[in-house]
Amino acid sequence: MAKRFFYIYFLLMAVPLDWKYYQQVFSINWTHLQYGDIFILAHYAPQFVAGPNSFYNWLFVAALAIIGAIVWTCVDKNKNRSRDQVDYLVRAIVRYRLSIAVIAYGLIKVFPLQAPYPSISNLNTAYGDFTRWKLFSLSLGIVPGYESFLGVVELIAGLLLLNRKSASVGAFFILLFTGNVAMSNWAYEGGELVYSFYLLSLALFVLSFDFQRLMNLLVWQRPTAPNQFKPTIATTWRLACKTLVIVFFVGLYGFKTATGETYQYPTTPGLQGLSGIYNVKVFRINHDTIAYSRYDPVRWQDVVFEKWNTISIRSNRPVIIDSNNTERVTAPENDRTYELEGAAGRHYYSYEPDTATHTLLLQNKNKHYRNERLLLHYTQPNDSTLVLQGMDANRDSIFVTLQRINKKYLLEEVAKQGRRKPIKL
Repeated sequence: MAKRFFYIYFLLMAVPLDWKYYQQVFSINWTHLQYGDIFILAHYAPQFVAGPNSFYNWLFVAALAIIGAIVWTCVDKNKNRSRDQVDYLVRAIVRYRLSIAVIAYGLIKVFPLQAPYPSISNLNTAYGDFTRWKLFSLSLGIVPGYESFLGVVELIAGLLLLNRKSASVGAFFILLFTGNVAMSNWAYEGGELVYSFYLLSLALFVLSFDFQRLMNLLVWQRPTAPNQFKPTIATTWRLACKTLVIVFFVGLYGFKTATGETYQYPTTPGLQGLSGIYNVKVFRINHDTIAYSRYDPVRWQDVVFEKWNTISIRSNRPVIIDSNNTERVTAPENDRTYELEGAAGRHYYSYEPDTATHTLLLQNKNKHYRNERLLLHYTQPNDSTLVLQGMDANRDSIFVTLQRINKKYLLEEVAKQGRRKPIKL
């Protein structure tokens, strides 16, 4: 009965039964498929309990599996019947499900999209203003080569799972790799803790079929017979399933990720030629000039214009941190908030420029400040100076003179000049 419980349990964990999953599938524009759409197909976890993904879903699945195992035992009286075919079928479903999931994550690392290079705002935010998760993500983003290497490891493990004879090797790699990911999510308060443990449970199930033989061979050093089982499912069907996964989830998905833009940052370009960090040289509010102070909650300290349509303002005004840190590969343009998630010290605004009237409409991107808007008129006396004036969210008049800082970043200089040469900033 225990074996039947695990059969049903892992089938329920691997086969999508949640209607919300199919709602997402049917909402995909299949004529204009993006890599985020394919990621949705691959990124499935059972969710029967409302709210964020949690281990309570596992308990619900376990309860269903117990009921199913009891019914199965009562109906099937022939307990000596061979379970080899059932073993093979369940394991095949689970290993294909696991393979698709790790390949989906692997390819957004191979073409470093999951943890992109830090934005200008992030590079100019104090270390102590980041949460643990954001520090972990930024640390991965500054070494895209290493991120790509991690993706290759996941990709190889996923491909090994597609072959019955190498599935245990792939599952073992996943236990090591995803086990480290799970511990990182736990230690750094990552948002994919439950999902990483979900993948670990699938890998353990796949490996369990060869575990006894591996223990006998490698630990106890006993004579061990190989698995002589031959599946009854036609080779044509097995080859067709394998080909479909490789063509769709490796070939097409790999092409889309290689040619796609990062899903973490907005893609709408900002005002041309303005990207960079600016010192706030003059700051007036209601015609009163406020001198520079690190502790003044009103005065701006510096302003960053990103390459895309984001402006960040550093001040001593408190920031309620947006703590979202889950994967949102298909987030709409206005909801791409990776740059501000897990970070304090700055307020981030998306902006809509009107080049005819030289005005900027700023909208705070933090979900805790959705009602905050600023309307500013801009002029550019020269290439290094920008003047902003208008109304803030409190309907106070503001006047700001910004001076561009020609700042060099150690990370970029090291990348250009190499680690063994002296560097001047």
